[in-house]
Amino acid sequence: MTSDMTARTLRLLSLLQTRREWSGDDLADRLQVTVRTVRRDIDRLRDLGYPVDSTRGHAGGYRLAAGTDLPPLLLDDDEAVAIAVALRTAAGGLRGIEETALRALAKLEQVLPRRLRTRVTALQQSMSGIVWETRGPRADPALLSTLAVTCRDHEIVTFDYTTRAGTTAPRRVEPQHLVASGDLWYLLAHDTGRDDWRVFRLDRITGVTVTGHRVPARALPGDDPAAFVAEKLSGAPTRHRAVATVRASADHVRTHTRYLTARIRPVDEATCVVDASDDSLTRIARTLACLTADYALDADPDVLDHLRATARRTLHATG
Repeated sequence: MTSDMTARTLRLLSLLQTRREWSGDDLADRLQVTVRTVRRDIDRLRDLGYPVDSTRGHAGGYRLAAGTDLPPLLLDDDEAVAIAVALRTAAGGLRGIEETALRALAKLEQVLPRRLRTRVTALQQSMSGIVWETRGPRADPALLSTLAVTCRDHEIVTFDYTTRAGTTAPRRVEPQHLVASGDLWYLLAHDTGRDDWRVFRLDRITGVTVTGHRVPARALPGDDPAAFVAEKLSGAPTRHRAVATVRASADHVRTHTRYLTARIRPVDEATCVVDASDDSLTRIARTLACLTADYALDADPDVLDHLRATARRTLHATG
C-alpha cells in the first residue's frame, strides 16, 4: 500500500512538471484515482517542500509554482542523459555560464546511476564541437532564461531596445520564440505598440520587466519561427552591400556555406543569388570565399576596395 502511494505521488510530481496547470479531473484520470485522492497526494507533495498552487472551481486546478528553494526534480533516464550532455557543452553560446554548468554537472553526475553515467560518457566521447571565432556578444543567461519563461507562458514584457543606429526606445511585446544564430540570440515577438511581428537581438535588450499580464497565444507567422527570423534578418539594413550572382545551383551553394538560407535565392537550375551584405567587411570576404563557383559581384565601393586589398595581400603572400 505504501509503495503504491509513493509511486503514485512520484507519478503526480512528474505530471505536474510537464504542464503548467492541470485540472483535478485530468490528474485523477491519469492516475486512475479519485479527485479526493489527488488532493491528499498534493498535500503530501507540499509537505515534502514542493510549492503546488491550487485554484478554486468545479474540479480545481493545480500547478507547480516557484518556491524559495529548488525542490528535487523527477527526471526519466533520457531526460537525465540529455541534461548531463547539455551541461557538458553549455559553454558554447552563453556568457558567464561555464563555471555554473560545471557545478551543476558535478551534482547531477554524483547521483546518476552507473548505467546512465556510461551512456553520458559514451555520448560525450563520440561528439566533437567546432568552436568558431566569436562574431558578436554572447547572450546573458539570466535574460535568456527570463525570456524563455515568458515565451512559454505568453506573458507580456517591457524593455528598452537599442537599434543598430544607436537609438534606444521602450518596447512592449508578447514574446513567442527564441532563435539562435551563431553567437547571437534573437527574440521573435509581437510588438503591441506597432501591432506587428518584430525580431530583437538579445544583446541590445536592457531593463526587462515581466508585467505578469498573460495573453492568448498568437498564430505564428509561418510554420517555422527560425525561418521567419532568418527572412527578417536577410531584409534588415546592413552597413555594406554585397550581392553575388553565382553560376551554381542554390542547393550547391547551401552545402558549401554557413550562411542564412534566406540569403540564397535560386534564379534557375544553374544560377543563384547570394546576398552577402553585412556590417563587417571581413565577414563579407569570408562568405564570398566560401563560394566554390564563379560569380559576378554587385557591391559598394568600400566592399570592392576591401576585397582588392585582401586579394593583393594574398597574391603577395603566395609570390
